[in-house]
This record gives sequence, C-alpha cells and structure tokens, in this order.
Amino acid sequence: MALRMAAASLHRSQSALGAYYRRMAARIGKPQAVTATAHKLARIVYSMLKHGTAYVDTGHDAYEQRYRDRVIRNLTQRAKALGLELVPATITPVT
Repeated sequence: MALRMAAASLHRSQSALGAYYRRMAARIGKPQAVTATAHKLARIVYSMLKHGTAYVDTGHDAYEQRYRDRVIRNLTQRAKALGLELVPATITPVT
C-alpha cells in the first residue's frame, strides 16, 4: 500500500521515476501505471537493501535520453531486419 501511494505521488516529479510513471500512464492508463511504478519501486528498494547501496536519481533528462536511445536502437534493428536503413532527419532552422 505504501509503495502504491508513493508511486501515485510521482505524477509531477522531475525524477527518473516520475518520467517512468508518466510514460506508463500514457501507454497503459493511470491505475496500471501506479501498479507498474510501485513494482519498480519495490525492485529498487529490494536491490538497495540486498546490496547496501544508496539510491541515486539520474533525473528526468537522463531517463528521457536513455529511453530515446533505446527507441532509436530498436527502430534501427527493425529497419535492418526489413532490409531498410534508418536515416536521421535534418531540421533546417526557419529564418
């Protein structure tokens, strides 16, 4: 119950866990996102207790960058499997 309450309070947090919660809420809905985030919190707490380490929050920006890199890597692999090549778009500034 405490982990679900903690997870539900992350909707405005600028932490990596807050970004995770918002991404999950957009994909699967808020009730399931609370459960998924509480599960993630439980795994983090268990790991901290088991290994005696401290929690280090990487922040919202680092989480979003890792997520973006993972999406690009997966898209590149899918394109390669289909015999295609992923080419980054170049954005021209408007003057």
